[in-house]
Amino acid sequence: MRILFLTRSFNGLAQRLYLELTALGHEVSVEFDIADAVTIEAVALFRPALVVAPFLKRAIPEAVWRHTVCLVVHPGIVGDRGPSALDWAIADGEHEWGVTVLQATAEMDAGPVWAAETFAMREASKSSLYRNEVTESAARAVVAAIQRFADVGTPPAIAATARRGRWRPLMRQADRRIDWQRDDTQTVLRKIRAADGSPGVLDELFGVPCHLFDAHPEGLTERHAPGSVIGRRHEAVLRATADGAVWIGHVRRANQDGSFKLPTALAFPTEAAALPESPVAIDAPAATTGWREIRYEAAGDVGTLHFPFYNGAMSTAQCERLTAAVRYALAQPPRVLLLLGGPDFWANGIHLNVIEAADSPADQSWRNINAIDDLARTLIEATDRIVIAAMQGNAGAGGVFMALAADEVWARHGVVLNPHYKNMGNLYGSEYWTYLLPRRLKSGVPGDVMSHRLPVSASQAARWGLVDVIFGDSPADFVALARARAQALACDSALPERLRQKQRRRQDDEAGKPLAAYRDEELACMRRNFYGFDPSYHIARSNFVRRVAPSWTPRHLAIHRRVGPAWP
Repeated sequence: MRILFLTRSFNGLAQRLYLELTALGHEVSVEFDIADAVTIEAVALFRPALVVAPFLKRAIPEAVWRHTVCLVVHPGIVGDRGPSALDWAIADGEHEWGVTVLQATAEMDAGPVWAAETFAMREASKSSLYRNEVTESAARAVVAAIQRFADVGTPPAIAATARRGRWRPLMRQADRRIDWQRDDTQTVLRKIRAADGSPGVLDELFGVPCHLFDAHPEGLTERHAPGSVIGRRHEAVLRATADGAVWIGHVRRANQDGSFKLPTALAFPTEAAALPESPVAIDAPAATTGWREIRYEAAGDVGTLHFPFYNGAMSTAQCERLTAAVRYALAQPPRVLLLLGGPDFWANGIHLNVIEAADSPADQSWRNINAIDDLARTLIEATDRIVIAAMQGNAGAGGVFMALAADEVWARHGVVLNPHYKNMGNLYGSEYWTYLLPRRLKSGVPGDVMSHRLPVSASQAARWGLVDVIFGDSPADFVALARARAQALACDSALPERLRQKQRRRQDDEAGKPLAAYRDEELACMRRNFYGFDPSYHIARSNFVRRVAPSWTPRHLAIHRRVGPAWP
């Protein structure tokens, strides 16, 4: 059927639902929730059988829901109402939560329930829960609701006893306030996690008001004054709680107009530089140390690198640290290297926020793209072992092509890829994609992939040749299965011959056209993006980082607004 998505942005949840529904044969068009008049016009143009709202922050116009069934995805259990559903669930320590698909009516979140799913709550941030449990539950619930709409046309009867939820208001900063003198580590973590992504917890660092994000626990054997900032690890700072400490990875300063989220040490460079560095070995056992952004472990004949970078973004410094970590891993005995990224993202390429904050965004862009190219080349040239890019989370832009530098790409069911750069101001892209992509494609030409501005499911990526195998229903399942598969690969008697073939192919490819030539050609185009007369990249990056609300919906999403014959 014809379905219109009405959404504040084409975020990860909207992308996943878009892929689920188009795979089932539905015709889906997208309209950003810009104004009531725009929404009404979109419905008139597209004449959908249904409107689905994956992500909204205001009510759907009555002129729409009165005449068209509108299904709203609410990240709460049946009966839950209000704009801070997941925030309250984390803050209140709920053990089970859910997603409800309900019909829009005059009263917010109070319409008939078409489908619902529940899930067990993890100790995790709101963003991580949203990207995993909420997204998976929403995918199942929306498909079920649409199928019921097609089969029956009316929502099921929901018993009053099933409505465990209740109305709860917008969570305000007063509800999130941290009492550093009294709050223990778990309380501080819960408050920051319930605000992660947006809006953050309003607090102070170094006497400056700011919003806190990206918190991780640290066990300390010695006591420090609660609230004091006592150390630094890369771009995170360590702050004492009543019984331990937490790492604060990202902040947004509240004393600057137009401020945006940054790694803490970059937001407070002078203050952070004065803190004692707290290094930790890359291969220190996870149980004996606190947070770190990169971790290596070896088990049997498999070495594993974890790099759960916040939001999947990789700054120049992070690329350099990860390259050093890869080189360390390649110097270890295991002949299979498993690159696991993080549970939310594999990688999303260069760090646009760090670039935006630089004195010269063009220069920082140039340094960042060269640093990630160095990383990709290190992977490509690792000819004495098999490298596996194991995507337990989503990937985008340069992160996708960094994965293609590995010998095999494995992906979890439900992972979404965005293997293109054009949505960021027509970037050309690098990471040796002009070398890696043609070797991978099973059909078509590289231009088809690079001009495809829509998200790609793991199964579609496999049909193209970007992914080799898909398995696992959750990040935890995927990691366990990936370890077993990697171990089996390491024990395969055919491994030595496979490595010899890999070495011969790399030598032949280098003789035909050196990697340096691919890089030079790509970077010549990127230099024009960064330093040329067309400011599209810089405008798109700034709008993205500063969360400038869109004034229109791109035509590749809003198919109802494309120029052409009228809809039948």
